Amino acid sequence: MKYPLLCCAAACACILGACGAKPATYADVNLRDVTLPGGQIIRAETMLTQQQLMRGMMFRDSLAPDHGMLFIYQNSGLYPSWTYQVKIPLDIVWMDASHRVVEMVDNVPPCTTDALQCPHYGGTKPARYVLELAGGTARKYGVQPGERIEF
Repeated sequence: MKYPLLCCAAACACILGACGAKPATYADVNLRDVTLPGGQIIRAETMLTQQQLMRGMMFRDSLAPDHGMLFIYQNSGLYPSWTYQVKIPLDIVWMDASHRVVEMVDNVPPCTTDALQCPHYGGTKPARYVLELAGGTARKYGVQPGERIEF
């Protein structure tokens, strides 16, 4: 008697698991909505692993105005950024564990020269999250230190 009941439950679970919105592409799997203080929603690619955190925006030719990259660190710390092999200007926003902006650098230029010649930016205040946006986006949407970013 238990076997038919288990089979029915398993079938229902499979059917329900197939319901709902699906990511359009593989890249959509790691996207999450990030809401800036003014209400603008950014679709942020989420960087979690050590390899993802190190690679970041390297080798990318563009970043859509409504997209970004969210770096999530396991612990709060000092996380300076550099733009070695980054091909576009970026706004970089550091946030603490409560998602408050603690530091920002606007329009960080790309660096395609030797890695040792690329400067480091920010990371002077403890942060848990870093959001990278296309250059000029943070100013356009009024992101300021002390503001909270939702995600």
